[in-house]
Amino acid sequence: MTRGFQEKLGEGGYGCVYKGKFRSGHHVAVKMLGKSGGNGQDFMNEITTIGRVHHVNVVQLVGYCAQGSKRALVFDFMLNGSLEKYLFNREKMNCLNWNTKFDIAVGIAHGIEYLHRGCDIQILHFDIKPHNILLDHNFIPKISDFGQAKLCSLEKEVATLTAARRTIGYVAPELINRGIGGVSSKADVYSFEMLLMEMLGLNRVLRENKDESTKYFPYWILIRIYDHIKQGREIEIEQVEENNGNDENESVRKRTIVALRCIQMSPDDRPLMNQVLQMLEGPTDSVSLLHHSNANNFEITIA
Repeated sequence: MTRGFQEKLGEGGYGCVYKGKFRSGHHVAVKMLGKSGGNGQDFMNEITTIGRVHHVNVVQLVGYCAQGSKRALVFDFMLNGSLEKYLFNREKMNCLNWNTKFDIAVGIAHGIEYLHRGCDIQILHFDIKPHNILLDHNFIPKISDFGQAKLCSLEKEVATLTAARRTIGYVAPELINRGIGGVSSKADVYSFEMLLMEMLGLNRVLRENKDESTKYFPYWILIRIYDHIKQGREIEIEQVEENNGNDENESVRKRTIVALRCIQMSPDDRPLMNQVLQMLEGPTDSVSLLHHSNANNFEITIA
């Protein structure tokens, strides 16, 4: 299928991904798992989770292969690659207008909400980040890489989790320090909103800050952006197109407020993903921000 692994699409801690083609002409992506796959645990996680999922915003598993020590997963090929390639490349980012970016964000949220409540079992991804969001030819987002995922019953609110590799900057604080709160679907909510902040261009402030601790718990950015919002000042975002007026400014403002609501330190203070969708897809003036300075936290109210 890969003609001897001629065309590499990407590479990560899991291994390499190559472009392939079936005899029928259908293009696929072949993910070869490396030795860091936890003695085959990542391979089994992918099969047992993504193999039971069918949703427009989740990448489709076409097949798999296990021969000796070699393990491969075969997925539908995504023409536009990963979201990471757009977020960290200004030239590529300029080809995405705000409507497309918003549709991508909402699509990712729909995919996560389906994983949490749309299946016969709850699937917690635990590794939501730009690299794991693939874009098809129409820029429809597909959640991928379920190597860190965990299956839980729909009734179970807190998951038991062992140590695993995750990406600093998107990982929820309770996955680093269990004393903060129980591990649940709220961890994916946190990661999604960190991704949304990246799409809005807000995370560049985090990268400019020299304090290493802010990469783990970016609480200081909440207060900074909150002050901008309350003072009526313009939120600094990456410019991808000419300003289209107040409607666009209000839309960006709303998405920023939603993002702030979902990166609360305590998982109990974050909304569920279906509530995130309600805020994102609701009227722009239906979301407002409240700040409790004595508690260093924020609340979102929905009209």
